[in-house]
Amino acid sequence: MKTRTIGDVEVSAIGLGGMPMSIEGRPDRERSIKTIHAALDEGITFIDTADAYHLEAGEVGHNEELIAEALRSWDGDASAVLVATKGGHLRPGDGSWTLNGHPDYIKQAARESLRRLGGDAIGLYQFHRPDPEVPYADSVGAVRDLLDEGIIRMAGISNANPDQIREAQDILGGRLVSVQNQFSPAFRSSEPELRLADELGIAFLPWSPLGGISSAGELGSRFEPFKDVADARGISPQVVALAWHLAQSPHAIPIPGSSRPETIRDSVTAVDVELTPEELQALNAA
Repeated sequence: MKTRTIGDVEVSAIGLGGMPMSIEGRPDRERSIKTIHAALDEGITFIDTADAYHLEAGEVGHNEELIAEALRSWDGDASAVLVATKGGHLRPGDGSWTLNGHPDYIKQAARESLRRLGGDAIGLYQFHRPDPEVPYADSVGAVRDLLDEGIIRMAGISNANPDQIREAQDILGGRLVSVQNQFSPAFRSSEPELRLADELGIAFLPWSPLGGISSAGELGSRFEPFKDVADARGISPQVVALAWHLAQSPHAIPIPGSSRPETIRDSVTAVDVELTPEELQALNAA
C-alpha cells in the first residue's frame, strides 16, 4: 500500500469512508464488519467517520461504534490505523441533516465520540460543516481547545471555503492538518480548496470521490473518458476515478465509501495505477 501523510502521521493513500454502512440502505452489521476488515487486510490505515452517520435519533455514533468494534475484532495490529471523526452535523431521525456549531456542543460531541471510539484521544477530529448561526471562529476555537486539552491529537475542517481554511489555520495556530470537501468527476468546484491545501501543505480529503452512494455505479456511463481509460486498462471506472484523484495532488487522500468487501478491495488497486499525461488530460476535460 502506498502512503501519504496527514499531519505527522503516515496513512494509506486511499482511505475508507464509513458513511454507507450506517445511513439509508445500510447493510447488516456482519457485512459492515467484513467490509472494514477487508479494507484493513488490504493495507488501509485511514478510516473516516462522523457521529452523524446513523439513521434513528437514538443511535448517534452508530458508525463510530461499528468501526471501533471492527478494529477490536480484527486479527491484525490496529494501532497503526488513524480514525478521523467529525462533529457539528446532526441527524434528528427524520432523514434531515441539521447543524450545531456552538462551542459547548462541539466539545461535548468530541468527548462522546472519544468514548465510543475508545483510546486516549481522537486521532483526527474535524469540524463537520459551518453553522451560519455561529461565528466560524467560535466553532473552530472549540476544536482548538480540544487540541490543547489532548482530547484530540490532530484537527481538521470539512466543507470549508478558502477563507475559512485560512481562518481555521490561524485560529489553530498553524496546526490545521486537513480539509475534507466534496470532490469528484461530477463535482469539481472544490478545486480552489484543493490548491490551497497544496499551498499550505495539508491533506485534502475528497468525500464522495466517486460521485456519491447513488451515483458511484454509474460513473463510467456518465463520464465517457473514465470508461474509455478503464476499458483500455481492464479495470473499473471507479478505480480510474480514484487514480485520477491521487494524480491531482500529493496531498489528496480520497476516502471512497463502501459497504461491501469487494468494492473496497477494488478501490485500493487504484494506488498502483499510474495515469499517463494523455489520460489525465482527457479525464480532466471530462
